[in-house]
Amino acid sequence: MGNKEKVRVRRLGWAGVEIECAGETLLIDYVQDISQLPMIRNPDEQFPASSKTGATSVALLTHLHNDHADPVALNVALSKDAPVFRPIMAKGNDADLALTKYAETEFKKYKLRTEIVGEWEERKVGPFRIFSVPAVDGFGDPQLSWVVECGGFKIIHAGDTLNHGLWWRIFHRFGPLNVAFLPINAPIVDFPPLRPMSSIEAVMTPEQAAVAANILKAGFVVPIHYDAMHKPPIYIETANPIERLTTSLRDLNLGIMVKEPGDWFELW
Repeated sequence: MGNKEKVRVRRLGWAGVEIECAGETLLIDYVQDISQLPMIRNPDEQFPASSKTGATSVALLTHLHNDHADPVALNVALSKDAPVFRPIMAKGNDADLALTKYAETEFKKYKLRTEIVGEWEERKVGPFRIFSVPAVDGFGDPQLSWVVECGGFKIIHAGDTLNHGLWWRIFHRFGPLNVAFLPINAPIVDFPPLRPMSSIEAVMTPEQAAVAANILKAGFVVPIHYDAMHKPPIYIETANPIERLTTSLRDLNLGIMVKEPGDWFELW
């Protein structure tokens, strides 16, 4: 990718990430309001605002669940005509659309420049080369992961995907990755639209995230999608996700960088 330049990265609330490069900013799964999920939210979780209010260059959505897509927040954060790249709409009956309906309805209220992106597509915005790669949603809704290249670095953000067999293809196309933002909370979920409930985790386990990072040859993992939500019996997060991820990555000789919401770090 040529010579490297400084890239600043910030972990935001839950799965949110902010990337700064060459004076421009990119947001992934940026959320400020998850009031639609009061039954499972930990009130202590912080959701820092974008550092570039009204001046963010581009936003990426892994999927349209309320804890990953916040049209109101994006309307405030983005510059005029900044694109919002997102996966296809969910299809099906009312139960099938229950988890994406709110975000889809809110997007129609604003003049955001949303664009549906398929798997393995590329977009270019300012210093950012953006690639959509496959993901598998635990509730059956459309989901993408995103690879962002900027400043000579490659960053992957995997939303809240399940484990899948496409990590090798992602590595063959983009690897090795410098940083992998991977979900680790592996919840058992009992939501009314998803009954009878499944006893299988709806997101990767810490051990599965470590395996994915190993296949991707990630320089280090920044864990996301943990701690903010745990309300048994509706949403039961797996036990000790950070400790288990740390152990699994150490066994694979891979690095971990645990960041709290709002923390910045730099890539050189």
